[in-house]
Amino acid sequence: MAQQPARIVREVHDEPHIKGSRVSVRHIYARVHDRGLRPETVAERLDLDLADVYHALAYYHDHPEEMAAVERQREEATEAARERTTISPPDDG
Repeated sequence: MAQQPARIVREVHDEPHIKGSRVSVRHIYARVHDRGLRPETVAERLDLDLADVYHALAYYHDHPEEMAAVERQREEATEAARERTTISPPDDG
């Protein structure tokens, strides 16, 4: 059987995403598992092949350590951005 080209890559983001798009594996996982959307709905809304959605879900489950590390990196980046933000309400006086 011929090997299929990779559908999950790291070309655009610092995390796995669908080749030829900016849609991350984590984003697809969140839509299906956290929001309860059907894979067909996710594919339609993100203009992806249904196979891409299933490949992303399989990748997420096949690489639990990597995906946990990606989630930690995202949480750390979010926290660092919050710490750098110095927006405060205007003085009323």
